[in-house]
Amino acid sequence: MPMRALPPKTMIIFRSAYAKISSLLSLLLMVSLVTVIAQDPAETAGPIVKSIGVETVGAPTISKERVLANLATKVGQPYSERTAEQDVRSLYTTGGVSNVRIFAEPLGDGVKVTVLLQGRPVLEEVLIEGTSQIPLARVRRDVAVKPGDVVDEEKIEASRQKILTLYSDRNYAQVDVQYRLQDIPGKNRTRLIFAITEGPRLIVKRISFVGNDSVLAKDLRAAMKTKPEDILTFFTKSGRLVPSQVEEDRDAIRTVYQNRGFADVEISESQTEPLKKDGVELIFTIKEGTQYRVNKVSISGVNIVPQGEVLSQMKMQAGQLFTPKGMSDDLKAVRDFYGSRGYVDMLANPQVLPAGPGAVEVTYILDEGVQSYVNLVNIQGNTRTKDNVIRRELAVKPGDVFDTTLVDVSKKRLENLNYFSRVDTQPTDTIVPGRKDLNLIVEEKRTGSFNFGAGFSTIDSLIGFAELQQSNFDVANWPNFTGGGQRFRVRTQYGLKRSDFVISLTEPWFMGYKLSTGVEGFYRNANFLSSAYSQENVGVAFQMRKQIWRALAARAEYRIERLRIYDVDDNNGTGVNDNVIEESEDTYNKSAVTGSLIWDTRDSLFLTRKGETVEFTGFVGGGPLGGDVQDYGLSLEASKYFPLPWDLIFLVKGQLSLTEGWGSDKKDKYGDGVPIFDRLYLGGANNMRGFNFREVGPVDSEDNPIGGNSLGYMTMELTFPIISRVRGAVFTDAGVVNSDSYDFSTSGANVDIGIGLRLDLPIGPVRVDYGVPVIHDEWNGPPGKFQFNIGYQF
Repeated sequence: MPMRALPPKTMIIFRSAYAKISSLLSLLLMVSLVTVIAQDPAETAGPIVKSIGVETVGAPTISKERVLANLATKVGQPYSERTAEQDVRSLYTTGGVSNVRIFAEPLGDGVKVTVLLQGRPVLEEVLIEGTSQIPLARVRRDVAVKPGDVVDEEKIEASRQKILTLYSDRNYAQVDVQYRLQDIPGKNRTRLIFAITEGPRLIVKRISFVGNDSVLAKDLRAAMKTKPEDILTFFTKSGRLVPSQVEEDRDAIRTVYQNRGFADVEISESQTEPLKKDGVELIFTIKEGTQYRVNKVSISGVNIVPQGEVLSQMKMQAGQLFTPKGMSDDLKAVRDFYGSRGYVDMLANPQVLPAGPGAVEVTYILDEGVQSYVNLVNIQGNTRTKDNVIRRELAVKPGDVFDTTLVDVSKKRLENLNYFSRVDTQPTDTIVPGRKDLNLIVEEKRTGSFNFGAGFSTIDSLIGFAELQQSNFDVANWPNFTGGGQRFRVRTQYGLKRSDFVISLTEPWFMGYKLSTGVEGFYRNANFLSSAYSQENVGVAFQMRKQIWRALAARAEYRIERLRIYDVDDNNGTGVNDNVIEESEDTYNKSAVTGSLIWDTRDSLFLTRKGETVEFTGFVGGGPLGGDVQDYGLSLEASKYFPLPWDLIFLVKGQLSLTEGWGSDKKDKYGDGVPIFDRLYLGGANNMRGFNFREVGPVDSEDNPIGGNSLGYMTMELTFPIISRVRGAVFTDAGVVNSDSYDFSTSGANVDIGIGLRLDLPIGPVRVDYGVPVIHDEWNGPPGKFQFNIGYQF
């Protein structure tokens, strides 16, 4: 039948009815959805789990009990597909399965759940092929997987990397290590095979450069991690040819050039040329390109301060070499300038445009943002360290301007505590405009250590030690004793000429103030001080230290101790000094206070290149302090380091000291009131290196040192680089020890000259000196003396 078109009026009625029906259906659908969502969870819960079965394909590598323990699905609870998916993920994370399926079957008015899994294959054997240069047993030590283990590709890869490192450490730079797994038919077991292609042994004997017309080769070598073989290769691992490290060296060479204005420098891939035996020459070819200078520096977007103030922060000005480091330093200076004023969100984008041959124009485009203040300081990650230990180190607090430079200072302080492996600072927006939270995220690390080892010096001879220390101690946090920011140390050492025991506790913030206080108990027994007697000290000391300024500190100490001079050799001489040691044999009780002012601007405590130290110290004992030793002493020590061209370092150091007895009866017991253990001495590895320990100064008729009451000493030393981690030294020392207090006459001065070595080894610093007396007394003349200190930790 032919279809007839509806009349227009009928069409309108139909459309209206259709719209109403559609609206009604939509409303009903929304109501039904709301009803479903609003239903009680129990009404939509799945069927109850009646039982759970575990089926394994192949040999089982995970027990049924372990499978059930890792399931959130439980008998008697409703079954949920979502929970089953979580269970699948949980079973995969156990590492014991390679395939998992979970399904449910109807069982009465509930379901039966079946866990079907395939265990990981087990290693039947581990084979290593291709070893000829390194013993097979040695390679096996670096393989962490063994027969019977479940196949774990991460552990296998870690073992492969260890084998690569083993060969790389022995100069097999071209070694290749692969592994493969072979299934064993009929078993859920597999065979692991490491295939090693050793390649030739290559030792870097020489590093050369082609095309370095503008930069000295030694400057390029100094920037590289790869070093040619030298006499310290056993300790420093120099001579190793590691491809990844050579790539880093290419980047380092490029950086050297770019920071000298050669922005377009090209460094080719390194080449090796064979030398004698297994040695190679490592060669880098360089295309220097054009050296660029800054034609103009401009800035835009500055509104809150005069533009000149911002430009004055920049060091890379027109006419100077254009370097990435210079631009990076200027960007940091601008960010710090704004950051110190609270403009945390300030953005600075540099534009570098060519401005003619060998010239560029640098423009900094700024978006200053708005000034911010600190809202809250939130600390995260301090699982051991108390909040107050962290907060007391902060240079900013809530309500302060959000000074990013002080935030950096705070971060540095926390890093210097050495409590954390990571310290991050994050400014975070809040709902209040101009207010930001400061989030501190820290990651704790181990702060306790136990060390033992041995050392040797010409003063102490051979000595062994053991030390337990905790740098984040808390005496009130029993039984963990960590988190309070205190320092605790126990050290004992025993050797041929001395034995010591020290236990100490230091609180760096006393009563919430930046005042370091501490207590130390000690026992020391020494027979290295003299061949004519031995000395024993036992006592306790209370200490305080206050950092007055960045480079200035004050220190005070009260010490009470019992000293014993014993095993004194008889002296039958009749000289004026022959009864000093004999009459010193006794037991003494000493109570004394010591105060010091210390000025220290050294750039490093390890290898100092510049800076100075000045320390003034005074002590007084006896009188109202008690004890039977009544004397005082003053000392001024100073040193100055001068950096010179070619990495030379010149050191000048000096000391003036005196001691004297006081009180009306000061001469009754000791002749001059100063017992032998408070007298002054020179000689040995730490000052007059051309003389034996304590050999400079007054002696008795048997040439036993008895010390004096005034001391003057000066040294000059020049050190110079020889190779990496080794420096040479030339020096001269001059000093005098006089019997009387306040007697600094130089008529009896001794002088020596000498040479030395300074070795920075992984086992610790080694210092060796050979000094020769050039002005001396009759009892302390030539030959020259070797002085050395060797520290070793196991």
